[in-house]
Amino acid sequence: MSVLVGKKAPSFSASAVVNGGEIVENFSLDQFIGKKYVVLYFYPADFTFVCPTEILAFQEKIAEFESRNVQVVGVSVDSEFSHWKWLQTPKKEGGIQGVKYPLVADNSMTISENFDVLAGSYDYNDAGQVVFNGTPMAYRGLFLIDKEGVVRHQVVNDMPLGRNIDEAIRMVDTLQFFEENGEVCPAGWNKGDEGLKATQDGIADYLGRH
Repeated sequence: MSVLVGKKAPSFSASAVVNGGEIVENFSLDQFIGKKYVVLYFYPADFTFVCPTEILAFQEKIAEFESRNVQVVGVSVDSEFSHWKWLQTPKKEGGIQGVKYPLVADNSMTISENFDVLAGSYDYNDAGQVVFNGTPMAYRGLFLIDKEGVVRHQVVNDMPLGRNIDEAIRMVDTLQFFEENGEVCPAGWNKGDEGLKATQDGIADYLGRH
């Protein structure tokens, strides 16, 4: 598994569904550079079981992300037409109607591959034909990307393991606190807590008060 933290997020351009039903071509994260933070997350597939709980949970917290100047973007290997259909399906029928943030169609699986969350890889069989080994879906990867397009946090779960959306918000808060105050965030830090200065004196002072 590649560690992308500290590196520029891989660039891509792909079709996506935005605003709950509008299909757009050439969707790219480049539009947010210099303007917004991005929480980019991958999920295995449309019309599944754990995935809608996460997708809807992000939507339920979308105001908290927006208040922090964060754009949430979801990605799976499904087509934009599959995304669109799922977005038109009511929740009581297993759909995700009401989700407004972009869902990107990674048809070629290259976005998942470039972020190294694809659950498998391409190879050649004995006949020299290209084959895919593994599961042609993405693991539950999540990447926090700053306004310069650099990955500052990543976490990858196996497919059965749903994520905690509040933890994604907490990581946004820690990054923004560091950027604004120049102080680092100790274990279990939450918004409103004090940070500590990354010096021996600063650490000793913090530990002496806790």
